[in-house]
Amino acid sequence: MSNPGRVSLCIMEEEDEVQPYSSKAATSSTHEVPIQNSPVKSWQWWLMVGVNMFFLIAGQTASTLLGRFYYNQGGNSKWMSTFVQTAGFPVLFIALFLFRSKTSSTQTVTSSPAPTISIPKITLIYVVLGLIIAADDLMYSYGLLYLPVSTYSLICASQLAFNAVFSYFLNAQKFTPLIFNSVVLLTFSASLLGVDEDSQGTTSISHGKYILGFLLTLGASATYSLILSLMQVTFEKVIKRETFSVVLNMQIYTALVATLASLVGLFASGEWMTLQGEMHAFQSGKLSYVMTLLWTAISWQVASVGVVGLIFVVSSLFSNVISTLALPIIPVFAVIFFHDKMDGVKIIAMLMAIWGFMSYGHQLYVDGKKGRKTTVSVEETS
Repeated sequence: MSNPGRVSLCIMEEEDEVQPYSSKAATSSTHEVPIQNSPVKSWQWWLMVGVNMFFLIAGQTASTLLGRFYYNQGGNSKWMSTFVQTAGFPVLFIALFLFRSKTSSTQTVTSSPAPTISIPKITLIYVVLGLIIAADDLMYSYGLLYLPVSTYSLICASQLAFNAVFSYFLNAQKFTPLIFNSVVLLTFSASLLGVDEDSQGTTSISHGKYILGFLLTLGASATYSLILSLMQVTFEKVIKRETFSVVLNMQIYTALVATLASLVGLFASGEWMTLQGEMHAFQSGKLSYVMTLLWTAISWQVASVGVVGLIFVVSSLFSNVISTLALPIIPVFAVIFFHDKMDGVKIIAMLMAIWGFMSYGHQLYVDGKKGRKTTVSVEETS
């Protein structure tokens, strides 16, 4: 996603499988080493959680701000903005190589073999998901072009509400009062920004383009949430396991497809012919133009590493909630760096988004607590 909270491929688990504050053991595979599930977490575990949270929040915050900087300095290619959101995926091969190198020396043989995956089926899934991600990134690119970054990031918070809805219908997740409260708050938060004319900011963007940007960003948030639910279905019904390397492979190959689709769009739209002139006209210079695009791509992948790390070490639901946590942070930086207007309506919308996030997070805590009690009772009876 190249939205502030859409770091591609946060796979959502079913509610009764969530253990937000316990390490997530890998499923059986001859290539994976399960994480030790101890009641008292070691300082290494907490350090890994903290580092991955930093990667996720810092990466998506930096990439969003750099994306806005690209437009502010004279960049105008929506397809180039879409391209850089996934083009840095080769960075993930480093994490994949390091993890496999580490596990190869401590490889353990488990009792059951890894399930066989149909290559044509998983390839088709990667292609379809990659194309959806490319379309989703394009909508986010338009949204970031037509909206102040503070408004854009707060609208993106609605992805958590959409995720709850899609998870209910596609993944059989329970719709508890806390989740319903979160959905309502996040919906009202986005609605406030949609009807507030002052949220348009002081830019020269017309009211029509502002509405278009609002609708596309909202649609992109919904599409991203749909992607998450489809990925959960893929892991449960097709791949049937969720380990670090499997999740990372999913991220790499769907990003590859999305990157290729963005390239096709860049050339088919004719925007590639304007890139040289765009670079020369970039207000802060040619080098700044190249470095802006380069670091935007790298920032999204740094965030992706944080996402995958939290999925493996804690849980995928926890990873998704932490990605949403950055959304109220970005408007603060937008006010500092881009002088976005932070009026009363935006502040109320931000507080409602934080409240919605806390409500959703508390539900995860309750689920995790119930899960730990169930595990303890099963161990005592066995």
